[in-house]
Amino acid sequence: MLNFRNITFVNPIFLWLLVLVPILVVWYYLNQEKRFPTLRMPNLNALGEEGSLRGQLSVSMPVLRALAFITLIGALARPQATLKEQNIKADGIDIILSMDISSSMLAQDFNPDRLEASKAVAEEFVNRRPYDRIGLVVFSGEAFTQCPVTTDHKIVKEFLVNLRCGLLENDGTAIGMGLATAVNRLKDSKAKSKVVILLTDGVNNSGYIDPIKAAKIAKEFGVKVYTIGVGTRGVARLPSYNINGQMLPKLTRVEIDEDLLKDISKKTGGKYFRATNENSLFMIYQEIDRLEKTEMEITTIKRYSEEYLHWISLAVFFLLLEFLLRYTVFRSIP
Repeated sequence: MLNFRNITFVNPIFLWLLVLVPILVVWYYLNQEKRFPTLRMPNLNALGEEGSLRGQLSVSMPVLRALAFITLIGALARPQATLKEQNIKADGIDIILSMDISSSMLAQDFNPDRLEASKAVAEEFVNRRPYDRIGLVVFSGEAFTQCPVTTDHKIVKEFLVNLRCGLLENDGTAIGMGLATAVNRLKDSKAKSKVVILLTDGVNNSGYIDPIKAAKIAKEFGVKVYTIGVGTRGVARLPSYNINGQMLPKLTRVEIDEDLLKDISKKTGGKYFRATNENSLFMIYQEIDRLEKTEMEITTIKRYSEEYLHWISLAVFFLLLEFLLRYTVFRSIP
């Protein structure tokens, strides 16, 4: 089968012979009358206005010979099909997203609220890390592993989509437990780089693990921690409900322990970020994506298959077809 995709010619100089095709076509039609005898008649009324179908098709015979000539030139140019293969060896990074799901994450200083904005940006981050193992830890007054590190990012994103405040019974902000649970999931990892991205909007007020102690444990196991403080500066609107179930928004002061988050990231070789709106949160994840580059080794292998036999077969087909038609259907009597 003749395939023109990914075709290269080893001897392209032979393609210059194609300039002979229009010259031969012109020569053929200029000398056509010399090859056939003419019959002079006073008029053509006896022959009708149109020639027969056989006569009309006979003029296409030289086309078959021209196609045979063109394909033979193509065969001389030695066409090859290029088949490419890529072997990708990725030295991936193990990443745990540790996310605060306390009730304060429902504050509406982000659109529609802090939690939904954080989920959307985290999902986009996962999409940009195809070769890394990613897991998910959530915390409020306690901490829980939603998804261990995995390369099945579809599962990670499904867990992200289903996150909601109140998933854990105890409300509050247990930053130490959120970090310690994430580190526990990474401590036995064989990856060269282990990262925790801890996102919270509050002050550590729950849990039995001190955040600084959790940071020291992270350092011992070679886990780098990036911390993100989420929330505008000043006050934010937080939805609340009365006894009749009616929503009565109230204003609450935004309190983020930035000194603690900075200390955690500094001790582990990470970095602290403050997100005051959706755009700044998106830019933070982009910067973390740039800082934590996955090392990849891409080997490209090229294989070639000779295609000239297909071209020769096609030329032979055109010549045989022309020969058969000339001496059967379009045979002329001398």
